[in-house]
Amino acid sequence: MKYLLDSNTYIQAKNFYYGMDICPAYWDWLDRQFQLGVVASIQMIGKELKDGNDELAEWARTRPEHFIDNDDTETQTVFSKIVQSVVAADYNAGNRDNFLAKADPWLIAKAKTLGATVVTHEALLAPNTKKVKVPNICREFGVPCLDTFQFLRELNARFVLES
Repeated sequence: MKYLLDSNTYIQAKNFYYGMDICPAYWDWLDRQFQLGVVASIQMIGKELKDGNDELAEWARTRPEHFIDNDDTETQTVFSKIVQSVVAADYNAGNRDNFLAKADPWLIAKAKTLGATVVTHEALLAPNTKKVKVPNICREFGVPCLDTFQFLRELNARFVLES
């Protein structure tokens, strides 16, 4: 697995630039990348997506193989280190607790164990920030992190209209 996708990459794609009704090629391409073993996400992200009540939730429900286990011993060990680091840092308590309660630290931990890159729409913030953000924690733990558009360019994605 080379890339692990954050839930916001699916949600923003569906809600904005790659709506399932206007750009089905994106979703077909994503399926192909999963089949090739290049892209995945984790079960906790899958659960977040499946808990919705829309076309993305249905899409995720029909693709359980896209969401890999994140409860193995190695991932749990890295997750514990992430929790310790986040708790010890000077983050806003509400933001910190929200971050730790969701899939983000598990996604980063799984990426670390696999040597994968995290794909997220969150932006890297200044080091003295009070907010916990995926790119900052990725940087701290030596996990590569890209946004969706960098990811698409790295994989040479092309969505071309047929004439």
